[in-house]
Amino acid sequence: MGSTKLISLLFCLLLIVSTSSATQKKKSRKPCKTLVVYFHDILYNGQNAENATSAIVAAPAWANKTILAEQNHFGDIIVFDDPITLDNNLHSTPVGRAQGLYLYDGKQTFSTWFGFSFLFNSTEHKGIVTFAGADPFLEKTREIPVIGGTGDFFMARGIATFMTDAFEGQVYFRVRVNISLYECW
Repeated sequence: MGSTKLISLLFCLLLIVSTSSATQKKKSRKPCKTLVVYFHDILYNGQNAENATSAIVAAPAWANKTILAEQNHFGDIIVFDDPITLDNNLHSTPVGRAQGLYLYDGKQTFSTWFGFSFLFNSTEHKGIVTFAGADPFLEKTREIPVIGGTGDFFMARGIATFMTDAFEGQVYFRVRVNISLYECW
């Protein structure tokens, strides 16, 4: 066998070995930490200032800041400071706060983009998990990237799976969040 054929054969073998080991790594990845929490968002509607945990801070010219805009709420920007609980009861003891913003970015369909953090301050977890990404909330489940963290979640990376657990008009929604971290320090 010539040296060129031998080099080609060795290269092919190396490629096969590296490809199969990369495939095995992808298939065998398991989260290093998982957590299930709920966050509860109560939108200010002009009459519920005592209970509201979120408010419209920017709206398109044709809308206002106490009622979500027509046409899929396109252009509304909402800031929030929502309680996080371990179950779906709004009145359960919070284990932290969900703080950040979401904006309605779909003109043709309901869609939002989130940039927020979960600030945990409980006996079980202390620290921050930060998320950013699209939330096409008409889908049953959505995945939003975990882009970092502090404290118990230092340098965390992973995926948060969102599932709308309750939706009451335009004032209240509750989201179940399954957090799967794949990089834990």
